[in-house]
Amino acid sequence: MTTPLLHDAFGHHVWATIRLLDVCGSLGPEQLETGAEGTFGSIIDTLRHIVGADSAYLYALTGGQHPLADVGNMGPAAMRSVMENNLEAWQSLTRGDLDPDTNVIRYHDDGSENHAPLGIRLAQALHHGTDHRSQVCTVLTTLGVEPPAIDVWDYADKDGRLAEITPTP
Repeated sequence: MTTPLLHDAFGHHVWATIRLLDVCGSLGPEQLETGAEGTFGSIIDTLRHIVGADSAYLYALTGGQHPLADVGNMGPAAMRSVMENNLEAWQSLTRGDLDPDTNVIRYHDDGSENHAPLGIRLAQALHHGTDHRSQVCTVLTTLGVEPPAIDVWDYADKDGRLAEITPTP
């Protein structure tokens, strides 16, 4: 069977978030409350935003079949569990025959609706995670904490799916 086109994109997305949550799980409460100019907010608020939004994207894309995560008071370990559950949902969703032009409607509690094509929503989910993970990594460096290696090449390398071939003289 052929791997679905978006398998690695969303596999990386979840893997990178989990790696970041694991590093942040070793931080103290004061460190988790640290933020930096130009970022979303504190580390913990940004992590909750990443994980909560990820569940919200899945909720909208599955017509409400994937549960919304209440991340309001979650710490990194609990958010890790949410992301582990999200992985299977992303993989299941992207295994299907996807039409990027399908209109996906997100209904808000106030009665408003947000309409966007499936392709845009998938792109937004990936972009959103990448953008905010980068912000958390920035804050980690201000604390003197080495951020985890979470780029796509690191994701490929972990499974031995990245090969560097050096030229022979």
